[in-house]
Amino acid sequence: MIDIKEIQSILPHRYPFLLIDRIVEFEANKSAKGLKNVTINEPFFQGHFPGHPIMPGVLIVEAMAQVGGVLAFKSADVSNRVVYFMGIDKARFRKPVFPGDALELTLTVTKSRGTIWGFKGEARVAGALAAEAELLATIVAK
Repeated sequence: MIDIKEIQSILPHRYPFLLIDRIVEFEANKSAKGLKNVTINEPFFQGHFPGHPIMPGVLIVEAMAQVGGVLAFKSADVSNRVVYFMGIDKARFRKPVFPGDALELTLTVTKSRGTIWGFKGEARVAGALAAEAELLATIVAK
């Protein structure tokens, strides 16, 4: 397991944009599974949507990208580097994510060439697919 302290040593994101709480499964160069506990205290719920809070799809994709960033960074075993999100394809949103949900984010490596990484991402709540996307990232010097 990768806890929040280690995640913060890898990713530059901080509140309110650090969107993963921990990594519960990790296999270098293969896959990682992260968790995001969604609470009503998230700042985006003030405007999305009042009286009917739903986690924005773009933030679900960003949470997937953050899990992918940890996967790439730890797989490449680098230091003094940062992972940048490069692209997204085939994003689909299947089910809304609400406060109180535990979002499970699974990223699988689809390619790794030099500093470029490709992933297939899935976000699930209680086993049901909430969102999916293909992501690209790169590792660069800070």
